[in-house]
Amino acid sequence: MAKAAAKKVAPAASPSVGRRSALAGRAISATDAKVEILPPAERISLRAPEASVAALSKALGVTLPKKPKTSVSKAGRTALWLGPDEWFVIDEAGNDPLAACATVAALHSAVGVSHRNVAIAVTGAGAAATINSGCPQDLSLDAFPVGAASRTILGKAEIVLLRTAVDAFRVECWRSFSDYVFTFLSEGARDAAV
Repeated sequence: MAKAAAKKVAPAASPSVGRRSALAGRAISATDAKVEILPPAERISLRAPEASVAALSKALGVTLPKKPKTSVSKAGRTALWLGPDEWFVIDEAGNDPLAACATVAALHSAVGVSHRNVAIAVTGAGAAATINSGCPQDLSLDAFPVGAASRTILGKAEIVLLRTAVDAFRVECWRSFSDYVFTFLSEGARDAAV
């Protein structure tokens, strides 16, 4: 029996897989408020004891806030205080905060949650009323000034809320709840205009 000549077969090209942002491109504008999906960002959930905060702050390039309802921003990176030993870090500059934390030997837990979350911007004179259509948080400027942040609820969904300007908010929610949150905010924007 003659051996069959082995044919070289080129490996099949693997299909290109890309993650499309949930609700990409969706936006609504009402008379006093606009609701739109923000571009993707890098995010981490960070837990650490007080003794590790200085080292983590240095590695992240932003001082982790230590007061309730506060945030700190620098060079496209924002750290939000969520609890006595818990922060939510958002990087909109294309850098990896998880990699920055990996350089720190001090005790901490950093978990990448970039693909878990979706960010929604709510802007305009009716932005606070739009969010308050389903959120019990007092959003007056005295109680929730620019830079204020908190974990709260909107309707039946947990959100992380950050006031980015007098009339602008960033709403972070889990991807699986993003359609619900976006729709809720869209209805709230329409109601705020009435």
